[in-house]
Amino acid sequence: MTPSPILWPTLAMAALMFSVWFTLMRQRLRHIAANAPSRRDFASGEAVARYFQPVERPAQNLANLFEMPVLYFALVPLLIVTHQANDIQTALAWGFVQFRALHSVVHIGPNTVRTRFRLYLISCIILAAMWIGLAIDLVIHPGGTI
Repeated sequence: MTPSPILWPTLAMAALMFSVWFTLMRQRLRHIAANAPSRRDFASGEAVARYFQPVERPAQNLANLFEMPVLYFALVPLLIVTHQANDIQTALAWGFVQFRALHSVVHIGPNTVRTRFRLYLISCIILAAMWIGLAIDLVIHPGGTI
């Protein structure tokens, strides 16, 4: 059985999330090595946030990757089981992942808010198009194979 082509952008999305997590861990470990924490630095959630504030963007980005991408990860299995993971959906999936990757690069890097927002918005529009496409396909093919 040949895997659905939509699995490749899905694997790329997972790789992006692991890359951001790895970046987060690397920056936090470097921060800890350069700024030995005290008990007071980990006494509360607010203290931890203050301690890691200089290296917080990867953590913020990782949290962001568990927001809208949840809808992507929910959609992919639906597309596969309904046999709607077609070339258009796969192309849209690649677009979604590419814009999420660009968003992560900008967020963790220069953090240009306007650019970051535009990349985020485009990725959300692509994801919405994927869901709308599934809904249309299910209406057009109501007796589909689930």
